[in-house]
Amino acid sequence: MNNVEKCTLIETEQELENILKTKENTFILFYAEWCPFSQIFLPIFKKCAKEISFRCYRMTIDEHPNLCEKYSVEVYPTVIFFQQGLAVKRLDGIRGVGLNEKQFRDLISACPTETQH
Repeated sequence: MNNVEKCTLIETEQELENILKTKENTFILFYAEWCPFSQIFLPIFKKCAKEISFRCYRMTIDEHPNLCEKYSVEVYPTVIFFQQGLAVKRLDGIRGVGLNEKQFRDLISACPTETQH
């Protein structure tokens, strides 16, 4: 998959699994279309995605509710960092507040930049 946009929308669970199988360091934003805090954070995520070397994707939970359980997503938006295909760091939105750019940049800084084999 070409990630030219740097924040490609993942449309299916199979597509998500294929991305994780690459074992590249990847941020995935799980969000809900109806959530105002997700809508506020989405442009921030897209902006930051253009500035970093990590692969970045986004996925709406609306049509994939079982992913909430699989990845323990209880609040929208939630950003999860995957390394070697495994969720290793995360940033959960705060109920009634969401996420901000500083929180996301702090998460980026805490993540390793190279894929380790």
